[in-house]
Amino acid sequence: MDRREFLKVVGGVTGSCALGMQAVFGGEKATQSNGMPRRILGRTGERVSVVGFPGLALSHYEQDRCTAGLHAAFDRGLNYYDVAPAYGRDGECEIKMGVGLQGIDRDSIFLACKTKMRDKDGARKELERSLKRLKTDRFDLYQLHCLRTPEEVKKALGPGGAIETLLKAREEGKVRYLGFSAHTTKGALEAMRGFGFDTVMFPISFVDYYEMGFGKAVLKLAKEQGAGVLAIKALSMGAWPQGAERKRKWWYRATETPEEVSLAMRFVLSLDGVVAGIPPSFLDLLDKAIDAAYAYQPITEVETRKVRQMAEGCKALFRREEESVAMGHRFDVPIYPDSPHECCSYANA
Repeated sequence: MDRREFLKVVGGVTGSCALGMQAVFGGEKATQSNGMPRRILGRTGERVSVVGFPGLALSHYEQDRCTAGLHAAFDRGLNYYDVAPAYGRDGECEIKMGVGLQGIDRDSIFLACKTKMRDKDGARKELERSLKRLKTDRFDLYQLHCLRTPEEVKKALGPGGAIETLLKAREEGKVRYLGFSAHTTKGALEAMRGFGFDTVMFPISFVDYYEMGFGKAVLKLAKEQGAGVLAIKALSMGAWPQGAERKRKWWYRATETPEEVSLAMRFVLSLDGVVAGIPPSFLDLLDKAIDAAYAYQPITEVETRKVRQMAEGCKALFRREEESVAMGHRFDVPIYPDSPHECCSYANA
């Protein structure tokens, strides 16, 4: 396939924008399910819960607890479920989610999955395996996973790249919408300028936003293109300070108290363009994020000042990654050795 045959030229959205503040941000046009607000996912027109289920959380629990957590979230109005083959050992999170979602009407949920492969054949293998593990015939959203460098984006979008599998799968009815996740600004912008993705998954948290402006350029271009933004690391308080007592075994620090969680979620959900936030991968933090969504109101100026103060002294989680890519460094070893996200092919990045 020639590059021109499958790369799309993306343009701005004309007319009334589906991501306008009145359309989805705390306005009367937002919908609810069991008290959970739902927003329009960019130009797809789909309505998804403002909190997404973090599939990686299933790596911490046995199947019975996973199943109970998946069903409890659905009963509380959550319909957006996110997972990837890289989550857990040997695809355990996909497998657990596939088992756990049984008994829930497939048409009632928005199921999202990803591929870390950058080539056509590798992506097809992961797609078919994920469908089997999740016991479904389709994904509502399928994404390129964990893009970092412009070089790997070009590989994924180039002839023989993973994008060919995504486009073919959409023709086959195995996926409905196409997206990507990225951990750097350069990676995200390269992807958005190279293809008309329906969604953009990017780390958006008050710490990285205020400490380094992380996410601003991505939000701006996503709005121009009409792409729905899915915020990962929504409850992040940044990297662990040196010598700090770790309240939970995780690679970054998260907000913990109901007040902190509420402020962090409301900050993220009040940013123009953000459709949903995904909390850290623990079921107790998911419950707190859902509580915050139930009581959602756009963040006030006073609360915004408080969030700014909370960010002071915190260490931006993605600064090292952002700067490494900006300087053209190769990722021969993981930047975050204790991160469970086995989503990057360092030798090819």
